[in-house]
Amino acid sequence: MMRFNPCIIIPIYNHKDTIAAVVDRLSVYGYPVLIVDDGSDQATRHTLVQLAEQQPTVTLFHLPQNAGKGAAVLHGMRQAHRLGFSHALQVDADGQHDLDDVPAFMSVGESNPWAVISGKPIYDASAPAGRRYGRLVTHFWVWVETLSFSIGDSMCGFRLYPVAPTVQLIDRVRIPSRMAFDIEIIVRLFWAGLPVINQPTRVIYPEGGLSHFDMLRDNVRISAMHTRLFFGMLWRSPLLLWRKCFPRRFEEQHWSRQDERGTSLGLRLVMLTYRLLGDAGARALLRLIVLWFALTSGRARRASYEYLSRLHQVSGGVTPAPGWRNAYRHILSFAESGLDKLAAWTGRVAHRAIRFPQQPAFETLLASGKGAVLLGAHLGNLEMLRALANLNGIARVNAVVYTEHAQRFNGALSSVNPQFQVNLLQISDMGPDTAIRLRDKVDQGELLVIVGDRTPPADNGRVVPAQFLGHEALFPQGPFILGALLECPVYLFFCLKTDTGYQVEFEAFAEQLVLPRGERQQAISRYVQQYADRLAWYCQQAPLQWFNFFDFWARNRKQ
Repeated sequence: MMRFNPCIIIPIYNHKDTIAAVVDRLSVYGYPVLIVDDGSDQATRHTLVQLAEQQPTVTLFHLPQNAGKGAAVLHGMRQAHRLGFSHALQVDADGQHDLDDVPAFMSVGESNPWAVISGKPIYDASAPAGRRYGRLVTHFWVWVETLSFSIGDSMCGFRLYPVAPTVQLIDRVRIPSRMAFDIEIIVRLFWAGLPVINQPTRVIYPEGGLSHFDMLRDNVRISAMHTRLFFGMLWRSPLLLWRKCFPRRFEEQHWSRQDERGTSLGLRLVMLTYRLLGDAGARALLRLIVLWFALTSGRARRASYEYLSRLHQVSGGVTPAPGWRNAYRHILSFAESGLDKLAAWTGRVAHRAIRFPQQPAFETLLASGKGAVLLGAHLGNLEMLRALANLNGIARVNAVVYTEHAQRFNGALSSVNPQFQVNLLQISDMGPDTAIRLRDKVDQGELLVIVGDRTPPADNGRVVPAQFLGHEALFPQGPFILGALLECPVYLFFCLKTDTGYQVEFEAFAEQLVLPRGERQQAISRYVQQYADRLAWYCQQAPLQWFNFFDFWARNRKQ
């Protein structure tokens, strides 16, 4: 499970008389507080600076000019994401929210880490009747726009967000920056597949309280937003109705224990089409299957957005931008790599141009008779190379894999060629038994292909943090410890698809991994960072070919 690591975000615009009391009340809970000053006047700015100096839990951010409550919350969300928080509780600065309910929001959020915990107001006599009745109009339209009654109140600003999917949304969709913000963001998060849990909470309207709601201007903006969301609902309605009829259990698991998507029937259909209509027919069918998968698999889609967003930023905007179209292309690239594996194991890849610039170095390794570790990743199509090596008797290439979560596809490849199971070494961890087994292979001059970008299925699998695409991520220690135990050369090995075929990349990583006593962990960290840096570089060369459709950057969690 994701480690629950929340913060509190307070957007503020000229509420200097109430903010100190709000922060003082929140301080008893000990959560970090991010205050985003939305271009307030000088008196408020002075109050905020003093508050940040006095309260150790407070971090203060300033927007240069007033951009609206939504803009302040969005800025806070991005800062929370940058700082590694998993969740952010939005609290207004005017004192309307009952802060005694903070523990309840946090408790529900910790038990439901992928849900939006949305406040459902309980009003007292201080609430203006016009405000309460006016909200009913918005509630009606939100129920229409979501085809659901799941969102109990779309206007309450007391709300706990899971940070990563929220930032993914705001990076690809323009969200209103003013009073329509609370409504549109929860509708779009619901569209994205996040569950909404309504948390009853008392709302107070302090006497003489300061409101920034402009009756005419903000109602016009909200009406325009509802019009936009209504038409957005129309083309999403089949998917919304499907979810309503077949609700999904939104649960986070280790990647190795997540069920395969798809059915045996679907795989057989693709294989039959491939045999009858050839490569072109199978790929045409695959596009339709992937379209359905992209629409219904929010988890994979969100992981794609996260990866593409980070890569786009690191590359300076050169790689594909995050968005629905590129997420579809990303998932399609993964599906097509499966067809290429099928083609390889059926011997139908002779027409494909496979370039191998470093082939002389690889042949020198083979001629030496030495065993080696080939360190790959879920990048490109290493399985296709194993097929070619096996079918052509080029070398003994062993794939060291965690395969329990992909039995259907592996079974399909085994059915077209029983040789698929040859030299396929399935493991559950990188313990001593595994090391002894693999040492025998290396001593016989065989090559071990293992990926270094998935944490191990075993609950005690050890990981090490490294910077990857500008942010910290967890990588497994196992492949690097194994490389040191085997006392053999280690190479990086990738097979990337190009416009004309595939290109094999083979480069020396270390003549031998050395883990000195007393500096073992530091050495592992250096090797992992070296690997992460090279993986990031290759991801920029083939941006749609890193197929790790999991929340890779989740802090303190095994993928």
